[in-house]
Order: sequence, then structure tokens, then C-alpha cells
Amino acid sequence: MSNGLKNIEDIAKKHPIILFDGVCNLCDNSVRFVIKNDGRNSFKFGALQANNVQEFLKQKNSKFSNIDSILLVTEHKIYTKSSAALTIAKKMKNRYSLLYIFYIIPKTIRDVFYDFIAQNRYKWYGKKDACMIPSKELQDKFI
Repeated sequence: MSNGLKNIEDIAKKHPIILFDGVCNLCDNSVRFVIKNDGRNSFKFGALQANNVQEFLKQKNSKFSNIDSILLVTEHKIYTKSSAALTIAKKMKNRYSLLYIFYIIPKTIRDVFYDFIAQNRYKWYGKKDACMIPSKELQDKFI
């Protein structure tokens, strides 16, 4: 097992890890929103473009290496698409955790809406040339 894989697995035992598209403006804003509303300060973050993340996903399952929007890595499971987003919402403060109620909608239906937004995110929100570099205050939240 490589060092990158082991490191991500070790972190996921203590903190759920949100893997996101590091060049997507919508994703970047979503990460900032989660950081601001992470009631338990539990999440860690990583850009899908990072070498250690790519290595981790390839070794876990080839189906994950094609995902380019969001994943939530926990100790026991990797959530994708709408399941990832709703599971993240469940852990947030204020009323955002109530969004988890949409989990009762079948995943295939939820993911149709998720995919529509994901496919249009660059067109609607734009794209950066490079991944976000976290500020000094936020560096410990990123893997």
C-alpha cells in the first residue's frame, strides 16, 4: 500500500474527507460554505486533481477515478454525487442538516438533478486555471 493511500485512509478514520474538483468555482465556493458551516469542525478536504487523491481513488475502485465533481470518504464508505452532498449536509450546523431529508428520494432520481448541475457547472460558474491554495488558517483542513 502506498503512502498516499494509507494517509488518506488514516485521516478518514477520524475525519470525513470531501474530495472536490479543485478548479471548479462552484466546488470551491461549496468548500468554503462547508468550512463556514461545519458545526463540529469535522471535515477535511482534498482536490481531486492532487496526486495522492488520484492514487487513492485508482487503488480503491476504478469507478471512482472517473468522478470529477464530489466524493465523501469516510472510514467505511465512499459516497458519490447526491449521496455525498446530502451526507455532508447532515453534518452541518443550523438548518442545513435538514437537507438530509432528501435522502428518501431514490438515488437514481437525485443523481439526475446532481448530474445536470455537475455537467453545467463550468458554464454557469466558471473554472480556475489551478486549484485553490488554502490560507494559512485553513491549511490543516486540507490533505
